[in-house]
Amino acid sequence: MNQNIEAPFQKLPTTAEGYAALQNELKRRIQLDRPRVAERIKDAMADDPNLLENAEYQAAKSEQEVNENRIAELQGKLARAEVIDVSKLSGDTIKFGATVTVIDEDTKEKQVWQIVGEPEADAKMRKISIFSPLARALIGKTKNATVEVMTPGGARAYKVGKVEWR
Repeated sequence: MNQNIEAPFQKLPTTAEGYAALQNELKRRIQLDRPRVAERIKDAMADDPNLLENAEYQAAKSEQEVNENRIAELQGKLARAEVIDVSKLSGDTIKFGATVTVIDEDTKEKQVWQIVGEPEADAKMRKISIFSPLARALIGKTKNATVEVMTPGGARAYKVGKVEWR
C-alpha cells in the first residue's frame, strides 16, 4: 500500500539542503510569481472586460490557482519538516540520510543513492525518497545485505556494497 506522505501532521524528514530549497521556492513564488501573475490578470482585464471569453485572463487565473496551491503545499511541507543533520549521523545501518552503494545482483552494475526526504528526491542527483520502494527495502539493512525490490520491469535483487554518511 502506498504510504500517504501528505498526512496533515506527519513529520516530513528532510536535510538542511532540502529545507532550504523548499524555503527558496516558497520565497520565489510569493515575492516574484504572485505579483507577476497578478499583473497579468490586471492587464488581461484591462484588455478585455468580458472575462468569460477572455483567454488571457482565464490562463492567468489558472496560473494563479496553480501558484497558490503550490504555495500552500510548500507551507505545509515546511511546517511539517523535520530537519535532520546528516553530518551528525553515522553507523553501519541504513537510515535516512545514508548514501548507499547497491550492486544489481543480475548485471553487477553499481549505483550510489542518498536516501532523502520526499521534497528533495531527484534521480538525476542520485537522491531517492525515503518513501521509494528501494529506500524502504534498504532501511534497517547493513553492508552485504541483499534486498529485493519490485520495479516496473519486475523484481530486482540488490546487494548493499557500502553505507556512507556525507
